[in-house]
Amino acid sequence: MTPMSFQDMYLSELSEMASVEDQMARSLGRFADKATDNDLVDLIRAHRDRTEQHRDRLADLLRAHDADADAHSDRSMAALISETGKWAETIEDGTLRDAGLIASLQRMEHYEMAVLGTLASWAEQLGHKHDATTLAAILEDDKDTDARLTDLAERTVNRAAA
Repeated sequence: MTPMSFQDMYLSELSEMASVEDQMARSLGRFADKATDNDLVDLIRAHRDRTEQHRDRLADLLRAHDADADAHSDRSMAALISETGKWAETIEDGTLRDAGLIASLQRMEHYEMAVLGTLASWAEQLGHKHDATTLAAILEDDKDTDARLTDLAERTVNRAAA
């Protein structure tokens, strides 16, 4: 469907974001299984749980607008997940794989943060205060995950890989 209004574009992008969260929720467990650093495993699993909550919150927002959470499939996240899977499957050394997983997961987080920031701004502009608050909260969760990944990489994982 081609958006015919700012509201249509907002809902289309919100549906794309629901797809992003769904794809991540389905893939993060597999990446946790490939990690060797216990802190990284725990972080990825915790992020999977938060991502499942984010997916559900986005679906609730879409339902409130009588929109379908499954209307779109985000191909950008599919590509990022595919690339992360390549790191996870091809790098045999566990410490190198962990460093690659963190780098890939951060790319995924940064993509999410860019989309969420835009959506929160659009929701505000459209007068959807509840949406804007929800999207901003999800964005803060993702910023927190990104910071935790950075801390883990700098503190231990990248040193071990070097």
